[in-house]
Amino acid sequence: MEYRNLNKLYTTPMTKSSLSQHDALFKKFLGDIAVARDFLEVHLPPHLRERCDFSTLAMESGSFIEDDLRGQCSDMLYSMKTTTGHDGYVYCLIEYQSRPEKLMAFLLLRYAVAAMQRHLEQGNDALPVVIPLLFYHGTTSPYPYSTQWLNCFTDPELAESVYRQAFPLVDITAMPDDEILSHRRVALLELVQKHIRTRDMLEIAADIARLLNLWAIPKEQFRSLMYYIVGRGETSDTRQFLHTIVP
Repeated sequence: MEYRNLNKLYTTPMTKSSLSQHDALFKKFLGDIAVARDFLEVHLPPHLRERCDFSTLAMESGSFIEDDLRGQCSDMLYSMKTTTGHDGYVYCLIEYQSRPEKLMAFLLLRYAVAAMQRHLEQGNDALPVVIPLLFYHGTTSPYPYSTQWLNCFTDPELAESVYRQAFPLVDITAMPDDEILSHRRVALLELVQKHIRTRDMLEIAADIARLLNLWAIPKEQFRSLMYYIVGRGETSDTRQFLHTIVP
């Protein structure tokens, strides 16, 4: 997924020479594991630091920054074990621009998720914890924006209620048919989807007919419904099923 609108945030001009100098110094120091270990032990919050086994700290190759943003920031990814033996990472982003960016917390989250995705692509079947860390040395002091990514939303309170809870789930496999039948215009879809693999569709033909009478649907939807039932479902008597649906 691309977020090209975010790329427009980086508007402060910097020379190619100054950018390369920032990048070279950053990577020369934090590419040294001993320096990186000191950096993380000093700057990670205590509740995170105590979960890290720094003796296993290693630098990972690659970068998650898009090519057109590479001149404005640089990144480092470190892997380590947690104190419980699980895989974990710290993703460190350094921002070169003198002017801080309001949505940097969202960028940090994007790159942390990219690190999780790479972990899965390496054959792992569970997400690792990736700790995002921003290194800032701009001219505005202190750093003026929140590093809580939820504050990047126009409505942080609503965003928190969405992203800090389990996502809504519509599990029709565990929903009684009587409840499904009360769902008005979407009941037909839900009823057919629930039973398409599990029973003779003739057994629910009367319910389908009743829903069709209650809630008229366009011809295109009806045609798609019939093709789906015939193609994916099972019935002991196709003729009787169709006669029940369309008497």
